[in-house]
Amino acid sequence: MKVILASDHGGVNLRKEVAEVLNDLEVEFEDIGCNCEGSVDYSDYAFPAAERVASGEFDKAILICGTGIGMSIAANKVKGVRAALVHDLFTAKVTREHNDSNVLCMGERVIGPGLAKEIAKTWVSTDFEAGRHERRVSKIAEYENK
Repeated sequence: MKVILASDHGGVNLRKEVAEVLNDLEVEFEDIGCNCEGSVDYSDYAFPAAERVASGEFDKAILICGTGIGMSIAANKVKGVRAALVHDLFTAKVTREHNDSNVLCMGERVIGPGLAKEIAKTWVSTDFEAGRHERRVSKIAEYENK
């Protein structure tokens, strides 16, 4: 599995915590920043990361901003991306099992590092159940291709 990791200025600290989890899990990943304290636009990081997932270069992405909302909105504009805004363990698990989400979005100003690390671990480690859920996810792809 290959994961791309990105944040805007509002998610820099949490992104570093998530990188530790990926290292501990021995998940191959690329961290594309941002590496600054000044204000940057979340879309400048969400679009390239999401595009690299949609192209198949990466299997998944984890995107972090202040709330996770901006990252999730931007990432979901990329065809083939199913970005989920997650702030608890239950939805981290279910969005993988039922929705086959390929982008995880979190907010540094919403959750602390301990929970974020557990969410990332759960999300990365959970497989898509397919079955009846595959039909539903396929309908999303069909709609995108209209």
